[in-house]
Amino acid sequence: MIRKSLDIRSWEAGQTLVRRWEAEGVGAEMVTIPGAIEKFNEDARARKLTDATLAKYRVLFAQLDEFAEKKGITVVRSLTVPDVREFRASWNDGAISAYKKLERLRAFFRFCVDSKWMDDNPAKAVKPPKVTTLPTLPYTEHEMRRMLKACDEYPRANSLGQDNRSRIKAFVLLLRYSGLRLQDAVTLERNRLNNGKLFLYTQKTGTPVYVPLPPQAVQALTSMRPANEERFFWSGVGKPRSCMSVWDRSLRRVFEIAGVAGGHAHRFRDTFAVALLEKGVPIDVVSVLLGHSSIRITERHYAPWVRSRQDALERAVALTFPA
Repeated sequence: MIRKSLDIRSWEAGQTLVRRWEAEGVGAEMVTIPGAIEKFNEDARARKLTDATLAKYRVLFAQLDEFAEKKGITVVRSLTVPDVREFRASWNDGAISAYKKLERLRAFFRFCVDSKWMDDNPAKAVKPPKVTTLPTLPYTEHEMRRMLKACDEYPRANSLGQDNRSRIKAFVLLLRYSGLRLQDAVTLERNRLNNGKLFLYTQKTGTPVYVPLPPQAVQALTSMRPANEERFFWSGVGKPRSCMSVWDRSLRRVFEIAGVAGGHAHRFRDTFAVALLEKGVPIDVVSVLLGHSSIRITERHYAPWVRSRQDALERAVALTFPA
């Protein structure tokens, strides 16, 4: 005989749980929501998730804790699909942020299901918000020339006596010709640049991926004063995210001087990808250089820029012209 509160508000759900207990001959483990969150965080740290990802989970869990407390829900098994829908409705995020937050919530409940604390993932039945993906907008050649000129007009020395102009120009050229994300560029190690080639990463197959840099970019990187012996732009003191904020502000100053509207670091990565596609480089090759986990990610963002596909579309339309 088991005497315990099921902590479930639905009579049907309670009867289903009791029948399963009777069939299995055991009682389900009643894990509280804070307890499940603690176990998930332990697992996330063991999986070496980044600090940025862990911070996003902390925001989500704080909101989930507050919501469950208001609803009087104490154990994770008690959360139902209507509860999750109501929880999602309480978010004030934009479409993309809400989409990503729902993905993290699904991951949390999937962890609970795998741990046998829940029978089903209540977030799976919750539809994500509609996300309208804006078209990729690379920088034009004219905008790149203006930004490089703006680097020469940047305030010369910083508080450490380092030449700001050479450092910001090297950073802009690195972003443009490597396709690196902002954090990867900020934390770039000096030993990854050899003989004019930049080591990007090692594929799962064990194959290293290199990208050649133009002489102008190589000269800018090797001639500037590096942050320390190991890295070009980060001293290693503090967290990379703090250094990213500094460089992001520096880039915004460059965009302002150059008069480039809507400028941000990721557009350099878009420019790198689109320049390759417009030259006829296959999209699967571009996907490898960008480090995407799937070619479908590359297609979602850059398919309109594939030269071969555009040529095929133009030939198809031309076939309808009168002879």
